Amino acid sequence: MANPPLISRYGEECSPRPFWSVMIPTYNPRGDYLEEAVKSVLQQDPGPEQMQIEVVDDCSNDNIAAELIRRVGAGRVAFHAEPQNRGLANTWNRCIERARGSWIHILHQDDIVLPGFYTHLQKGAEHSDAGAAFCRYAVANSKGHWMSISELHRESAGLLDDWHARVTAQQLIQCPAIAVRRLAYEQVGGFLPQLHFTPDWEMWQRIASQFSFWFEPSILACYRLHPNSATSHMRLGAADVSEVRELIDLTTAYHSPARGDMLAKKARSWYAELAVFHAREMLVERRFRAAWERILETLRLCHSRRIIWQISSFFVLWFRIIASRLKRWMKSKSDACVHS
Repeated sequence: MANPPLISRYGEECSPRPFWSVMIPTYNPRGDYLEEAVKSVLQQDPGPEQMQIEVVDDCSNDNIAAELIRRVGAGRVAFHAEPQNRGLANTWNRCIERARGSWIHILHQDDIVLPGFYTHLQKGAEHSDAGAAFCRYAVANSKGHWMSISELHRESAGLLDDWHARVTAQQLIQCPAIAVRRLAYEQVGGFLPQLHFTPDWEMWQRIASQFSFWFEPSILACYRLHPNSATSHMRLGAADVSEVRELIDLTTAYHSPARGDMLAKKARSWYAELAVFHAREMLVERRFRAAWERILETLRLCHSRRIIWQISSFFVLWFRIIASRLKRWMKSKSDACVHS
C-alpha cells in the first residue's frame, strides 16, 4: 500500500487556536441523525475560543446537511462543501486539514457524544503526552436503543499498557469515542484512501506505534448501527474481509517480525470469527450468495481448527434452512393436490 497522505503542520501564527476541533463529515445524511449528532456537540459547547465545530460535506446529492446546519447551527457551526465526491478516507483527511484545534474529534453523521465527553477527554489530554484519548461507548440500533457497550480496558482513567499490541489484534475503538492530537496526525500522516472499510482500524494501529493512548472508563459516546450505515453496507458482500487480509499484512510491519506474526495470527482469528457470525446472519436473512462469498473469504483469511469448527455450524444452519424451505414447498404442493 502507498504511503499515507501528508498532513501539513498547523502554523503557530494562525492564532487564536482552540483546544478542540469537532469535525463532522457527511454524505447524503439522514436529517434526524445528523441533527442529533450536531446537537449532542452543541450541548457541550465551551465557546468558539475553545472549540471549532464544522460539518464537511462530501458533495452530497441533496441539501439536507446545508439546510440543517443553517437551522440548527445558528451561526455557531461552520459548513464546508466539497466540489466533488472524494470518498470516506479522503473526507476524513479533509476534516483534519481544516481542523484548527490542538485535538481533533471526527464525529460521524449518525453518531453522538454523551454529556461530559469533551471535559473528560480534555483532562486526559492535558495530563499526559498521549497522542489519542478515547472512552467507552455504547452501540445503539437505528432507534437509539443501546444494544451493547464496549470493553472496560481499565477501572480508572489513565494511560494504557501495551496498547499497540491490543489494538492490532482487534478493532477496539469506534470513531465517535476517540479524539486525536493534531500533532499525531501531522507525524503519522492521514487515513489511507485505498482502504474503504478499515481506514480507522489501520490509523489507530499506526498512531499506537508511535504514541500512547489515554482511556476514560465512562461511557461518553454512542456508535449507531443501522441498515444504511457505512458499517452495514460493508457487510453486504465480502470485500471487507478481503481488505482485512491486506490490512493485517500491512500492519505487521509496525512491529518486530516475531511480534508482528503473533499479532497477525490473533487478528486473523478475531476477524474470521466476526465474519462467520455475519455470514450466519446473512443466511437467516436469505442472502445465500453473499453468505457463501463471505465464508470463502473467511477461509482465505484464517483456517484454524476453531474457525473450521465455526464454519461447520454455518453448514448446519444452511442445511436446516434449506430443509425448512423444502418442507414448506412440499406441504404447499400437498395442499394444492388435496384442494384440486
